[in-house]
Amino acid sequence: MEQNNPFNTNPNSNPNPNQITTDNGKTAGIISYFTIIGWLIAYFAMHKDNRTELGSFQLRQTLLFNIAAIVIGWGLGFVLGIAVMATGIYSLVYLLYIVQIGMFVIWIVGLIGAINGEKKPMPLIGEMAQTTFSSI
Repeated sequence: MEQNNPFNTNPNSNPNPNQITTDNGKTAGIISYFTIIGWLIAYFAMHKDNRTELGSFQLRQTLLFNIAAIVIGWGLGFVLGIAVMATGIYSLVYLLYIVQIGMFVIWIVGLIGAINGEKKPMPLIGEMAQTTFSSI
């Protein structure tokens, strides 16, 4: 007779083994949206040994988003910094703010898709991420 143990660590006793896989893919996808550090944690700690289709989809999207955010943020900041120093027009900095707000909106759309467990591509970069990082 089996004992009723609440701390059962036997992996064969799970009544629904697909539930863990789906949750892990969803959790890895959500964590990957929180900076590049979150992406690294999601990939190496959660996804590398337990690959799921949803986790791979979200990781590809967030990797390209993080790279694009860093490149656009630094590049546009550098260019606008030079333009402000050269012209003295400080209102050019608002262009950087507008771009950052746009990136934030794209991030929110992707995060909501990850929370809902959907494979919904991010606007502007979603499809490119799936083809560029197809090996993830």
